[in-house]
Order: sequence, then structure tokens, then C-alpha cells
Amino acid sequence: MSIERTRDGSQPAPGGFRLDEDQPGSLDNARFLCEASALAYLPAAEGKAAFQQLLGLDARLFSVDNTQAWLGTDKANIVVAFRGTESPSTIDGLKDILLTDAMNLLVVPEGRLGHDLAAAGVRARFHKGFADAIAEIWPELSAAVEAEVKQRDRPVWITGHSLGGALALYAAWLLKRKFIPVHEVCTFGAPMIGNKEASEAFNREFAGKIFRYINGRDPVPKLPTMSLVANEFLHVDSERLVGGEPVTRLVDLLGTVASQAADGILSGTLLDEAWQTLNAEVANHFLDRYREQLRG
Repeated sequence: MSIERTRDGSQPAPGGFRLDEDQPGSLDNARFLCEASALAYLPAAEGKAAFQQLLGLDARLFSVDNTQAWLGTDKANIVVAFRGTESPSTIDGLKDILLTDAMNLLVVPEGRLGHDLAAAGVRARFHKGFADAIAEIWPELSAAVEAEVKQRDRPVWITGHSLGGALALYAAWLLKRKFIPVHEVCTFGAPMIGNKEASEAFNREFAGKIFRYINGRDPVPKLPTMSLVANEFLHVDSERLVGGEPVTRLVDLLGTVASQAADGILSGTLLDEAWQTLNAEVANHFLDRYREQLRG
């Protein structure tokens, strides 16, 4: 029986996963990066062993407050995987940054991070919660990525699930500002990170390099928003649907709650009702669901 090999002649990772830099957006790449996104939820000792055993990567954990990322490397690839919220089985920790304070958090970040993001254009606005999260971990993580690139030039892959997917997009932009090319960004169930102008800037800079995987009934990719009829947030390209469920609009997902919203705006007790409805669909956001669909 022949053994499938990667471009540099090495065998696939021990778990059978592989990355192919010549096939952007391939199913093999998505499966590998989805597994890396799952391992990103693990603590230090367990995660280091799992990255090696399943993906063949020598991995290091970077963690500041609630932001966590793993940097995994081998002779052929550099992989950065961001964790989502602390628990992969709930979205409760995302309520404020995805719904309650959504529009108030659409800003131009301050400091060095704001300077780098300002390159997206004068009208580009970004989600403050996501920007603050990446800012906590970025100095140490970016220095480590830069050192790996200087040591051996290899493709840089960035991935993450849920909040981790949003941070993966920010990381790609910030690495490009350091003149470090990003080969591919692959996210799973990620929310929107900025407004139309910000998304258009990402589309220009990373044409054909961003692949957003979503489950049709996953509520998180439909957020942040407080309005059912208008939303200043917008997704970057390009979207890939997994599973057989068609993409459900937020207004359809919320059903009777949406019918009570004055002028389509969720406010007061409706916010809590909306969040309860979204939580009822949380199983569609679990990373295991994405892994199952990609394997199928």
C-alpha cells in the first residue's frame, strides 16, 4: 500500500493529518487545522503531547489572561492555533462581546495594534473585544513566529474555532504588517470581526487565503449584532458550508423573539430571550460537529 506524502517528502502526521501548501483551501488542510483548533483548548502538558502525537508538531503554549494560542512547528510548516472561549462546550462567555455590547465595541483600537489595523483604511472599524484579546498575547507570540520564520522559511498557517477564529484573522493581518507572509487562514464557526471597510481590506490583502467554515445553524457566525435588519459588522471572504443544513438567517433562527423586536432591534429582556434561543443551537457550534462534517 502506498503512503501519501507531503511536498517535502515526509510522511503525513502520526494521526493521518496532512498539510499541502500546493492545495489552498483543500479538505486535507481543513481537517489538519480543525484538529489543531481542537488541540488549542488543551492545557500545556496535555496539549504539547497531543500536538506531537496527532499532528507531528513541536508545540508551545502562549497564554495571557483568557487568551491562549499554540505555536506548532515541524520542518515543513508553522502553525498558529488560537483557542476559543475557555470551555469549548458553551458560548456563555461570548454574550457581551457578541450581542449585548456589539455596536459599542466597533472601534479603531488604540496603541501599536491600532496603528497596524489603521492600515485597513480610515473608515475601517474593528471589534474592540477581539482586538483587546489579541493585544494581550501578541508581543510574545509574534516574536516567536518571527523567530521560526527566520530560522527556516516555511508556510505559516493560522487557525482557530469560535473566538479563536476571530483572533486568527487579526493575527494574519498583524503578521503581514511585520512582512511575514501568511499561507492560509482557516476558521471554524468564527464571528464577524469588523465593519464593511475592514472586511474589504482583509479580502484585498488575503485573496484566496482565508477559508471560513460554518455550520448552517451555528449561531456564532451570525454575530455580533443587536439588530435583525441591519448590521455594520460584515464577514470576510470566503465562506464554506459544512454539513447539509442551509445557512439560517439570524432572524429565522430567533423565530418568535424576532417578531417582538421593535424595528428589528434586540433590547431589554429580548436580549436575554435571544441569547437563550441562540444557546439552544449551541451544539451546532461545537468543534466536534465541524470535525465530524469534515471527516464525512
